[in-house]
Amino acid sequence: MTQLTRVHQSEPNGVLYHEDFLGIDYGLIPTGGNKTAHAPALIETANGGLLCALFAGSFEGSGDISIVVSKLDPMTQTWSVPETVSHGKERSEQNPSFFRAPDNQIWLIYTSQVSRQEGKDNMQFTSIIMVQKSADEGQTWGEPEVLFGHEGTFGRQCIQILSNGRWLYSTWLCEDSAEGLTNDPTEFQISDDEGQTWQPVRMPDSSGRVHANVVEVEPGHLIAFMRSRFADFVYSSESLDFGDSWSVPEATVLPNNNASISAIKLDSGEVALAYNLNAAPNAVFGQVAWPGLRNPVAVSVSEDFGKTWPVGRIFEAAEGYIGAENKTNNSQHEYPTLYQDSQGILHLVYAYRNRLCVKYVRFTREDLFGQKRETSGVYNPTSGEGVEK
Repeated sequence: MTQLTRVHQSEPNGVLYHEDFLGIDYGLIPTGGNKTAHAPALIETANGGLLCALFAGSFEGSGDISIVVSKLDPMTQTWSVPETVSHGKERSEQNPSFFRAPDNQIWLIYTSQVSRQEGKDNMQFTSIIMVQKSADEGQTWGEPEVLFGHEGTFGRQCIQILSNGRWLYSTWLCEDSAEGLTNDPTEFQISDDEGQTWQPVRMPDSSGRVHANVVEVEPGHLIAFMRSRFADFVYSSESLDFGDSWSVPEATVLPNNNASISAIKLDSGEVALAYNLNAAPNAVFGQVAWPGLRNPVAVSVSEDFGKTWPVGRIFEAAEGYIGAENKTNNSQHEYPTLYQDSQGILHLVYAYRNRLCVKYVRFTREDLFGQKRETSGVYNPTSGEGVEK
């Protein structure tokens, strides 16, 4: 495989490049002619490639917003022009996630809400959860099916299979309220029969703490990390019984700007969390805030199940402005999703430069921890090794 070219690339052509300064590989996923691209998700395919799903169209909440999927070819190291997969009429389809079921089918799960109405911008209270399945590694997709039909249900993290075989899907419930998404509590959907039936479990006192990312740190011991509508901190809640009960959410030391986060357990045992390293300057608990400030994109690591976060690195600095002008001078780089593949390589995707397109970044645990390694550049999906400098 050819060494990645070391250039600065600003056009979403799908080609991967290497950046010496950060020591990462990156590329901009093509837009397919869509004006906006947002909320990407990833899954590895059997041939060592990746699928990236995102929602795209004119503007979030509009009826032309659909789920599209791009493919990373492991040999050419190029992302394809995305293809539209969902096809709801006059519905805004958002927040995709991937799940590989035990029968090896790939599930594409997403929200579907009524298109915005005149005088009614936010229609999230009409959302249901849909699923489409693929038996050929994302080459084709089945017809949409309703997975959770209770209106107001939203999700973002994929289904988690726990060590006891239980399936857990994190949701939150949106209400049609004048307060603007203040009262949307976290609720988990739990299945002990591989998705045949589901039971809801509500997290206590969780209104405003949403986008739960569940990590099983030990058998039966779960930690959920959450976005805060109050734009103050990332919050966490704990379960010691495979998700049957949860603690009241508490603030971590990590900031949150009322934007999505992504947490995973690394194959080395640590918890890694991708987020924006910003919060509202005068955040008030219980008061919804939309400060923007969706930058920079950082990944932090905890070695004690989220109590402390001693390791971290910024992977997207935006334009680098600080202070009161941050919101207007810096682009928004938002909704990161962090993914580790079967060979331990880390992949990060996020909406890039005010949702112009999705940016893809690839690195190793050593890159994240600041540890020197002897290889860099192209990742070889066959051997799992980098190319010698």
